[in-house]
Amino acid sequence: MKPTLFLLAAGMGSRYGGLKQLDGLGPNGETIMDYSIYDAIQAGFGKIVWVIRKDFEDQFRTQILSKYEGKVQCELCFQALDALPAGFSVPEGRQKPWGTNHAVLMGKDIIKEPFCVINCDDFYGRDCFMQIGKFLSNLPEGAKNQYAMVGFRVCNTLSENGSVARGVCTYDNNRHLKDVVERTEILRMDGVIKYKDEQGEWQALDENAPVSMNVWGFTPDYFEYSEAYFKEFLSDPKNMENLKAEFFIPLMVNKLITEGTATCEVLDTTSKWFGVTYAADREETVNRIQKLVDEGVYPNKLF
Repeated sequence: MKPTLFLLAAGMGSRYGGLKQLDGLGPNGETIMDYSIYDAIQAGFGKIVWVIRKDFEDQFRTQILSKYEGKVQCELCFQALDALPAGFSVPEGRQKPWGTNHAVLMGKDIIKEPFCVINCDDFYGRDCFMQIGKFLSNLPEGAKNQYAMVGFRVCNTLSENGSVARGVCTYDNNRHLKDVVERTEILRMDGVIKYKDEQGEWQALDENAPVSMNVWGFTPDYFEYSEAYFKEFLSDPKNMENLKAEFFIPLMVNKLITEGTATCEVLDTTSKWFGVTYAADREETVNRIQKLVDEGVYPNKLF
């Protein structure tokens, strides 16, 4: 069974103005997302699903879906603030949706096969999709509790225009994920990659330390765990009082691996990540894409 690519597209870019998901960066106005979808099709994915905001549907269908018609099966689902389990309601004053794993839950009724979750505004590269595509395609029929994430080498994920926040991963001898620690300031200083620790001290980080760029591989049983845990999350008064509390994917994965319910294999990739974290990154991203087109990695016009 061909895996599905599930794109989280319900958020608007905060640090970089405008709908960065729709910013044309390729030679023919291609978005970063177009390259991810092209790579995923090359890597054997058979269906593309997006989670978006309902009020964005018409623009999305016109500007985005239309170009993939006939190339690959496409479906939409919607993230809304009030998409909550029975018995729960939105706390007064809350405006922000409930985070990445809540967005993932929105795919429950349309995704019945192994799937890969990604951000839609990160450039992940062909090898990343090859690695996660191979993992998902090789799972036995009906597999459960065997998940994966792509661990990018931190040296391949830095920005020239400032520090980056990354989830630094540790794994055991089977490459099963043990822990993801969020480091909010990572940059290269005097030739060495460093991060600021809890005490505000700079610590060196290995060039190839795996970091999470939000590329996850799951099977549909993940939806059931998420549904149950989301109820627990909403039942905690702390999460209802904090109007910005979010139900993140790593929170769910961490619970499942800590309890021993599931494993999450950390897949290595040689892909170089790039994205538009800062407005100044845009020009560099355009140049890097053009270089890949010049080298023949991508055709001049994708779709």
